[in-house]
Amino acid sequence: MRILIAGIIVNLCMGILYAWSVMKKALVTEFGWTNAEASLPYTTAIVVFALSLLVAGNLQDRFGPRRILQIGTVLTGMGMLLSGFSEDVMLLTITFGVVTGTGIGFGYACLSPSAMKWFHPSKKGLVNGLIAGGFGMASVYLAPITSWLIKSYSISTAFLVLGAGVLLVAVPAASTIVNPPEDYKPEAPKNADQYGSGKPQFNANWRQMITTPQFYMMWLMFALSSAAGLMVIGNVTSIAGMQAGIEDAAYLVAILAVFNTGGRVIMGMLSDKIGGVRTLLIAFVLQGLNMVLFASYDSGFTMIVGAALAGVGYGTLLAVFPSLTTDFYGLKNYGSNFGVLYTAWGTSGVIGPIIAAMVVDSTGVFDMAYTISAAMMAVCVVLALVIKPVNTQALVEKTA
Repeated sequence: MRILIAGIIVNLCMGILYAWSVMKKALVTEFGWTNAEASLPYTTAIVVFALSLLVAGNLQDRFGPRRILQIGTVLTGMGMLLSGFSEDVMLLTITFGVVTGTGIGFGYACLSPSAMKWFHPSKKGLVNGLIAGGFGMASVYLAPITSWLIKSYSISTAFLVLGAGVLLVAVPAASTIVNPPEDYKPEAPKNADQYGSGKPQFNANWRQMITTPQFYMMWLMFALSSAAGLMVIGNVTSIAGMQAGIEDAAYLVAILAVFNTGGRVIMGMLSDKIGGVRTLLIAFVLQGLNMVLFASYDSGFTMIVGAALAGVGYGTLLAVFPSLTTDFYGLKNYGSNFGVLYTAWGTSGVIGPIIAAMVVDSTGVFDMAYTISAAMMAVCVVLALVIKPVNTQALVEKTA
């Protein structure tokens, strides 16, 4: 439990990425940057985050989580501190986009694999949900704190204070996270058998994983479903203004964060009971229906419903795909395996915003973006219906 709590604390600090919408606005007003310039550090951070997780996952499999986590939290804090002295677009892109983005990726890569090793496999969905929930919940407190710091002082001061906070809180917490001893066996709950979550018979490495069709089906589901979720998350305030005439829709950001976090925890627990694929199928259907109906949301109430469903649908992905990776390919090489799969999320971070921007620029509304997102969710539903567990015996024979 100590490892799990420490992991949640680290993610509550590493979720600084979710406060960027507040920072972006300040960069435009204080420094006179364009919206495109103010978006560049964030976009860079997303890409670097996904790529560094790919590297860090392999490193933590080889050297354990503590050193990699320490490097990640230090880089995150130092990147924020350096950002406090960066008033140039390219300089902030390096300090926040590259340095902080790398730190977040290194930190995120280590928390789930370490925590899962301390708990029985029947609890992996709950563990992943709680760990991912810490990252999602960060915006609930970071956004208002960042906003207050900017209004009371400046964007530079906000970077400095938040960076110092990461170093003071996340680095000590990261230093407590270790893997269990080799002979450690977590206690099995009385009802563990009903979940069918026994220890995998075979632990595949990433080279073996990418030879299976299941990997490409999972990658496509992750990329398409994340793109649909990020399209709403990144544009919810603009959507509310266009469709419902809501000028101040900041509360929708908070609702998204709460349901995003709740979705990670609750759907993670559900996946322990009914399986990861079935849980994803439920999320895909809900998100698909939400996308079909989103163009008709023209009131405060319906916008709240749409934001809540989008949050749950997106949150489910970050809790269930890690568990599904261990179900199909084992826990031993989870760090590197999920790092490869996580490139799907990095891709979705580009697909979602591009679709939304192109549609709005050409039509003035988001309607076509919803239709495209609904079609992507339909593909995910089909894939979830046809995907089967990995035939480990055939994989062993094929890669022997």
